[in-house]
Amino acid sequence: MHYIVITGGVISGLGKGTITSGLSYLLKNSGFKVTNIKIDPYLNYDAGTMNPYQHGEVFVLNDGGEVDLDLGNYERFLDTNLSSGNNITTGKIYKEVIEKERRGDYLGSTVQIIPHITNEIKNRIRKAADGYDITLIEVGGTVGDIESMPFLEALRQMKSDRHDSVIFGHVTLVPESGQEQKTKPTQHSVKELRAIGIQPDILFCRSQHILNEDSIKKISLFTDVEEKGIISVYDVSNVYMVPMVLENQGILEYTREIFGFDDHTLNYTLKKFTENIENPSAEVTIGLIGKYVDMQDAYISHKEAFSHVTGNTGIKVNIKWIDSDDLVRSKEQLEDIDGILIPGGFGYRGVEGKIIAARYARENHVPYLGICLGFQAAVIELSRDLIGLDNANSTEFEPDTVNPVIDILPEQKNIKDLGGTMRLGAKPVIIKKGTLAYDLYKSEKISERHRHRFEVNPAYIKRLENAGAVFSGTDEEGIRMEILELNDRDNYIATQYHAEFQSRPLNPSRVHLYFIKKSLEYRKEKRGKVYERSAE
Repeated sequence: MHYIVITGGVISGLGKGTITSGLSYLLKNSGFKVTNIKIDPYLNYDAGTMNPYQHGEVFVLNDGGEVDLDLGNYERFLDTNLSSGNNITTGKIYKEVIEKERRGDYLGSTVQIIPHITNEIKNRIRKAADGYDITLIEVGGTVGDIESMPFLEALRQMKSDRHDSVIFGHVTLVPESGQEQKTKPTQHSVKELRAIGIQPDILFCRSQHILNEDSIKKISLFTDVEEKGIISVYDVSNVYMVPMVLENQGILEYTREIFGFDDHTLNYTLKKFTENIENPSAEVTIGLIGKYVDMQDAYISHKEAFSHVTGNTGIKVNIKWIDSDDLVRSKEQLEDIDGILIPGGFGYRGVEGKIIAARYARENHVPYLGICLGFQAAVIELSRDLIGLDNANSTEFEPDTVNPVIDILPEQKNIKDLGGTMRLGAKPVIIKKGTLAYDLYKSEKISERHRHRFEVNPAYIKRLENAGAVFSGTDEEGIRMEILELNDRDNYIATQYHAEFQSRPLNPSRVHLYFIKKSLEYRKEKRGKVYERSAE
């Protein structure tokens, strides 16, 4: 089996996930069967119970796995669906080893980090890699972190195994002081990696500007990495330009040379896509109403879905990050936007501001897209204003509300463990003909990913419909409401599912695409302002 391992050094947040995704794209579009693995050294079993402020967005897979947001990057770049087995955590490894020890699988041996933990790591990697030509493995954190040591040791062992072919790539920082590029952080980072027995084959050097020849020669001299293996990953305006940044420096040829592969022809499918991003023909401003707006990675799949829209339409999307708590005090921030997006979330903090934003969109005919909690906030708003249930609420926020228009799923009522117990993963959605949703999807049945515990209370559905709500999508039994529209307009849609999780560069989320087109119409008609491509 062939593996490319990507580690990081100096500081976190250098873009290991984007670099891994970009290289994956190049290899797949050169004819190789490629998959990705993300190693997260934390003790959590998965990302499902983690606070977005600490870890960013929780990405959901088709099989219901709650995983690191980097798996979202992999899926988007590879245009594929991954599984929970593609995300390995310390929690998963230790849980499996302890269960084996309790069953007596180790025949009385003293269970240790080496070989039992490292063997379990290697087993999981090989299982996820089975059937693929190349598996790219991103190791979370930075080299030197105590949490990642067992994983790096397992990967070092794989490098020595004659059955495995392993390339080590290391992402490091080359800061700039004035006009001088500083290579010392990279030298020290590689020294740290070599101290645990790993010599990198490729260095991905993150810098503001492209590395100059002197910096490349100096890094090569002090790290024993060939000059052609030193790749300058300089700042670009959009992550979808990274594949070409890598390829223009010969990364494919160098990778094939190390692995001994024959030459392959790259089919670069993102050319027109990136041209539209670089030279948009119009623009809109979208108000994203959330409570994690200081941690924008909490909504990264929405940001990417908007990038996909831009790449396919040329409509640039400017996101105005609006803290939903601020709207309780003033709605002024909503006055200069062309569309309102309310994404998912949990907990009562910020919900009243989201309800205010949903009402503002409806009363002022501003294009509206609600996702998960944004769908539920819209239902609460309609119940309060159109039906007259001033105290309508969700039992998530007010357990004793007399009008629980949003209530807990029946199968969730007696659940005590929070991790992995929501309605998770891909579920079928049945769409009614003659609705906006059917016009968008052109199908009576779709599959979308979910992550929620609460839903529309069936006892209130008829009253909502009589007041103008249209539930155009349901589950297969027709009991759970999935899509909400209004019968008097075509620029308002909300979904219980997370459409952003399956958006792809060349196949954007249908609701995000439609929402942005309607927002541009609104900008032209109501504001009389539209950005035109410059004459250049």
